[in-house]
Amino acid sequence: MSLLKLLQTAIGIGPLEDLPAHRPVAAVSDRGHEPEIEASTTQVDDEKQIASVPLEAGTITIEASQAIWGKKGRWLIIAGLCLIMIIYEIDNSTVYIYRNYATSELSELSKLATLSTAGTIIFAVAKPPVAKLSNVIGRGGTYLIAIIFYLLAYIIMASAKDFNAYAAGSIFYSFGQSATNLMNDIVIADLTTARYRAFGIALSFWPFLITPWTAAFIVDSVTAPTGIGWRWGIGMLAIIMPFCASFIITTLLYYQVRAQKEGLAPRTKISLYEFCSQIDLGGVVLFSGGLALLLIPMTLAATTPSSWKTPWIDVLIALGAVLLIALPFYEHYLSKHPVVPPHYFTNSTIVLCCLLIALDSVGFGATHTYIYAWVTVARGLDARDATFFTYTNGVTQCLVAIIAGLAIAKTKRYKWVCVLGATIRLVGYGVMLRLRGSENSVAEIFVVQLIQGIGSGMVGSTLLIPAQVVLSHAEMPQITALVVCFAFVGGSVGACIAGGIYTGTIEPQLWHYLGSSATAETVTALANSITGVAPDWGTPERTAVNFAFTEVMKFMTYAAVGPSALAFIGSLFMPNFELPDRNNLVEE
Repeated sequence: MSLLKLLQTAIGIGPLEDLPAHRPVAAVSDRGHEPEIEASTTQVDDEKQIASVPLEAGTITIEASQAIWGKKGRWLIIAGLCLIMIIYEIDNSTVYIYRNYATSELSELSKLATLSTAGTIIFAVAKPPVAKLSNVIGRGGTYLIAIIFYLLAYIIMASAKDFNAYAAGSIFYSFGQSATNLMNDIVIADLTTARYRAFGIALSFWPFLITPWTAAFIVDSVTAPTGIGWRWGIGMLAIIMPFCASFIITTLLYYQVRAQKEGLAPRTKISLYEFCSQIDLGGVVLFSGGLALLLIPMTLAATTPSSWKTPWIDVLIALGAVLLIALPFYEHYLSKHPVVPPHYFTNSTIVLCCLLIALDSVGFGATHTYIYAWVTVARGLDARDATFFTYTNGVTQCLVAIIAGLAIAKTKRYKWVCVLGATIRLVGYGVMLRLRGSENSVAEIFVVQLIQGIGSGMVGSTLLIPAQVVLSHAEMPQITALVVCFAFVGGSVGACIAGGIYTGTIEPQLWHYLGSSATAETVTALANSITGVAPDWGTPERTAVNFAFTEVMKFMTYAAVGPSALAFIGSLFMPNFELPDRNNLVEE
């Protein structure tokens, strides 16, 4: 192969890859609701692989619902998605900011990274069981469970009297948010073909083009001295969220019941044992428990460096590693409905998608966990402008992802978008080191966010679709959950890195820049809160604090460069399939 052809292949503009072998398609038998195998003209391994993924009731139900809802039902689902995405983005844009004020009021700002990482871990590990649940009880029922968790979270967080109570509410919040986020992706994948799926998923986030700017005014009003406060800011969502979510839930449940009445979907009752088997309770415990035991103690140790010397940290990490090592053996030999089928990790496309999205998220988590605190303290932005700055990256990402989705639909290729995006991300971190400083102009620090958003939008729109198209529709929820799970695990590792850097360097940097005039109480207060303790703007003391926070942010940026470089290299090896006008590449 010539050098030119090798380069074209690497960046995704060369010859297309050979399509994966077609596999037999599971269908519902006329004699009942057990899946049977059709079109078995393939290799024995492929037959075993597809046969090991029987259709649960939820999968049959959504396919039956699609057969009867027609154009009217399709538009009702789309309208429901729009409504829930609007409130989802308002919630996401405000509660994220309220967390800074909550931890500051409770004098625990230094635990912000721990709270962020714990929430991200729960967000990640909840996805595979939620995906299995949607295949067992259906899409509508799973949405309903997600909203119940949201309600519990709002009540607990808004009424929290101490940090522990707020953290407990955050656990419920992360689960509800994770389940809602995943269900949105699953329903969109149900509705779209492989060719247009990247555009469909990106377009579903269109409210994010508006809500951050709206949220900035909401946050500014809520947190103002005369405002209602962050507690009521969270509390009012307990009314708005269920109302907005009710539309898609009732629509999905209506068509689910209708499909059952017409005999197109099963109405069978299953025992508790069979339910646990279908959601793969054992696999869920091993997967979710393993990740939690591995990552949470690492986070606690990172935010309290002396904790590395405590024996329980090593014990929990070892237990987490043991559970994750045991997972593939359990899934292969014992599980009838594996939540993480081992054959996924023999597929190079799936492995690359998971690794690349994790590496990309490590960099983002490392550089954005403390970004709001930095821009508030070091740049003196008020709540509204700080919110604008924080979400510039996300809004740009959303807009670019929509454009990239259209480009992918037009060309039927995705690799070139992935490679270009990874390149921009890597360059963006270099620019960040130069322009994200305490002496750079406001325009310059916003430019950094724009560059990172462009790269994120291109990378994020390409790493889910390849993994989905090499598997059947029945496996689509699981692989969606797994890839997104890796993204948030990467984010949690990044937040863990940020927490370790912040905790280990902020006080030494404050001592260095403030000099002998500083007291231990002042340094500790500055490190743990962004409200009411910073010196007046323009004073030498405030300038010293600004330099200290900026130095810490630079350390975090250095930590992001390595994963970003690896993600760029990995993108060159991504398979380059042509996306078809059907759900996937392995079924007709």
